[in-house]
Amino acid sequence: MPLQEVLILAMSKMLSGICTAGLTREPDPVTGLRWARPVREFGTLLPGDVTDADGRMVQCGDVVELNLLKPRPDPPHVEDWLTDFVRHRPRLLRRLEGERRASFCARYLDRAPEDVLVHHTRSLCLVQPEQVWAHFSLDRYSGKYEARMGFVLAGDANHPRATSQRGVSVTDLKWQALGRAWLGEEGGRLALDHDALRERLGVEALYLTAGLSRSWQGEYWPMVVGVHVVPDYEVREG
Repeated sequence: MPLQEVLILAMSKMLSGICTAGLTREPDPVTGLRWARPVREFGTLLPGDVTDADGRMVQCGDVVELNLLKPRPDPPHVEDWLTDFVRHRPRLLRRLEGERRASFCARYLDRAPEDVLVHHTRSLCLVQPEQVWAHFSLDRYSGKYEARMGFVLAGDANHPRATSQRGVSVTDLKWQALGRAWLGEEGGRLALDHDALRERLGVEALYLTAGLSRSWQGEYWPMVVGVHVVPDYEVREG
């Protein structure tokens, strides 16, 4: 496959590095466009791998040019693509913002998210939850920080962990930064139900990139790897 345009819809910090994924321009009957998760030949992605020549780290909403070499499916992570980050660094082509971003998310909602959350035959989907709630916690002494989110989808596409009060882990970098900003230096806990979260964000619509972890304790754990809010929110860090 030659150089590909990829709309980034997941930008996460994992324990061992960075995980990113997005939609290519290749059509797909279920997801609308084909997902691709760039991976290295060995090891996990590092921040430098997803930083362009100008020193800017890739963000959700970026349309970037990536050198996708060949598929490297690792079921249920069938979206994995071996990617060359050495000879061709990610190159920002444009950003999808405003009304174009809103219409894109609404158009390319996954038609069968149960494939991901119930059947585990693939590992990425773009969804619009009917209900969503969020939790953030920061222990100021240990420095332990956690961002979690629960959500309910229409139909039979729900995972019991996602619909539980505790929800699932949110690894989206920008969302994690938002939670830290809301908690402040004092830390503590913050829980927001559906209405409170929408009011605080000032959102008209909220979409999620839901995914599955790599195998851990014999399971593939659901998680939120991208939070896409219309209109978008800003985070002031530090």
